[in-house]
Amino acid sequence: MSTSPAPELCQGAGRPAGDDPVHRSTYEVRPLATDAERAEAVVLIENRLDWLAHRGLPVPGRGDAPASCRDDQAESVGLFEDSVLLSCLKLDRHPDLGHWGSDGVGHSLLLSHVHTLPGRSDNIVRLITLWASDYAARLDLPYVRAEALARHALDVDPIARFLDRLTHMGWEVRGTGAGAHGERAARLELRSELRPGLTPLIRCAVPLTPQGHPGNDRSAP
Repeated sequence: MSTSPAPELCQGAGRPAGDDPVHRSTYEVRPLATDAERAEAVVLIENRLDWLAHRGLPVPGRGDAPASCRDDQAESVGLFEDSVLLSCLKLDRHPDLGHWGSDGVGHSLLLSHVHTLPGRSDNIVRLITLWASDYAARLDLPYVRAEALARHALDVDPIARFLDRLTHMGWEVRGTGAGAHGERAARLELRSELRPGLTPLIRCAVPLTPQGHPGNDRSAP
């Protein structure tokens, strides 16, 4: 049995989920820690890719779906509503964004392999946006960054409407270029922002210092 100290959690994550029904949050972001949760994430990703393909939207490579959930070296988290997985994504606290050029300079939290439950995308992305901006601020990181596949000029690309909705959520489109995997992508940036009142809506159970990698993170405020 490990005798190492428990990892620090972000504000509002000090109690186990569901132990206080009166103050229970509607949603929770937590690590995908079990084989069952990772398997559920693979199913969600496959369903999402099918949904995108049927609508003629850019679809990332299907071969990456299982690997993205089962990579032990990656930090995978999920957004849950009760026991239902709404979204899965990877966090990179020290991303190498050299391919962004000057737009990638500075510390940031990178969200990648973001997949959401089909049919509820906008609301789920809004929740992820709120959580990620707060979480990055608690890590003392100024930005959250992400990439979205975009194979054409953004004003005519099938994801143009999606990008427009993102800008209304606070994201900025920092141009386009080669993404992390070589495909053309829109580069997205969101300023971090502490949100002290977020816990009643979204409970955060993601450690500020990732488990198994003590000391590799920046200190939270």
